[in-house]
Amino acid sequence: MFYHFKTVEGLLAAAALRETGLRLERYRERFAEVRSLRELLTVGQELHAREREDGNVALLGQFLAGAKGYPQLAEVTGDALRLWTVEIEAVLARLFTGHPLAEFLDLAGLARAVTAGFIGLELYDGVDPEGAAGAFAALDQLGVLVEVVDGLGPVVSRAVRATVRRQVRNSGAE
Repeated sequence: MFYHFKTVEGLLAAAALRETGLRLERYRERFAEVRSLRELLTVGQELHAREREDGNVALLGQFLAGAKGYPQLAEVTGDALRLWTVEIEAVLARLFTGHPLAEFLDLAGLARAVTAGFIGLELYDGVDPEGAAGAFAALDQLGVLVEVVDGLGPVVSRAVRATVRRQVRNSGAE
């Protein structure tokens, strides 16, 4: 072990990245099938249930806790989370291509927010399952709103874009 990995943290780092890659492969096809934010949420909930059942949510909690005191664990945990974030960003880029609100979105930042949000919900679910279910329901409502904007048609979409642009410009002036 020490010959290949040098330290226990090195072994954990290698195992974490390997397992993250394997789990990503398991979900990559599902991510490719996603056609809306609501579908992405559904995939996220499926992923959440399976990862909890497999014990990976508890393991993630341990890695996050250990990252505070062990820089190598912090680095590998960040690397593993970035792998998920890259996948999510690709889905978001596909979903928002040509969307009326696309020019106002920082997709990389949104992908990180989605990743962080799901990590939080995974951990939160362990102490307040009812609260986590409410959070998932609120995210579903947000998905409904995006679907409504998607179906507004070109004239209303231009009006929405102009209104958002004006709001963004005004909020930047404050």
